[in-house]
Amino acid sequence: EQFTVRGPDSPVTASLDGEAVLPCHLSPSISAENMEVRWFRSQYSAVVHLYRNRQDQYVQQMPEYRGRTELLKDDISSGRISLRIYDVRPSDHGQYTCLVQSRVSSEEALLELQVAGMGSDPDISLEGHRDGGVQLGCRSSGWYPQPEAEWRDQQGQLLPSASESSSQAAGGLFQTEIATVLTDMSNQKVSCHVWNPRLDQGRESAVSVAELFFPKDNPWMVPLGVILPLLAGLIALASYCYWRQHQGKGDVTRGGRGTLWGDRQDLKPNQK
Repeated sequence: EQFTVRGPDSPVTASLDGEAVLPCHLSPSISAENMEVRWFRSQYSAVVHLYRNRQDQYVQQMPEYRGRTELLKDDISSGRISLRIYDVRPSDHGQYTCLVQSRVSSEEALLELQVAGMGSDPDISLEGHRDGGVQLGCRSSGWYPQPEAEWRDQQGQLLPSASESSSQAAGGLFQTEIATVLTDMSNQKVSCHVWNPRLDQGRESAVSVAELFFPKDNPWMVPLGVILPLLAGLIALASYCYWRQHQGKGDVTRGGRGTLWGDRQDLKPNQK
């Protein structure tokens, strides 16, 4: 009997570490109990799950799917041959083929599984002073796919980012970092938003920055920067002048004593 294989019209979305059900059925709704049902990825030999001779076959199954798949057979007599995947991983994301073979025909349907995962709450840290303001950093990890991030003030307005970067760990999950510089003390309360565009969901953390953390321009700093060196120079000059004056007095005293003593020596013969 002739049949076609049909899957969903739109991608199937599944959450990380959760379960995914890939729908597939025959049209018309005939039994698939005596048919071969092969779920595979990009190649025919890349078997995700194989049903043949009225039972599951695991010899050809890819190692990364072992123990994580189940062909739902409750309605197999009605032509429903959906596949359940447990413990969804980032590597499960992509296209799948549902291939059904009978004695006389072979048909298939192509499906797409979109994997998405929510990461951690944003962690906000004070990174120091920059460009006359306070730099704040925001970090969040465990996202899939790559998330988007932004800073907003307490009115919900976007704040410019000073830097932004993302990295992908060995397991396929993403970490994102974004920084902003607050120069206006009126924007003391800000929030970091990180969200998953695939799920259209996100996480948010907020922080209030006290005014004392902002660098302040002290009006006395510039005058003191000029006065203190000048005062040091005046003290050095006064010390030098005092030293010169003291040395001059010493020379005069020694010279005067020599002259008076010489006069006394000259007067002695005349007194005889």
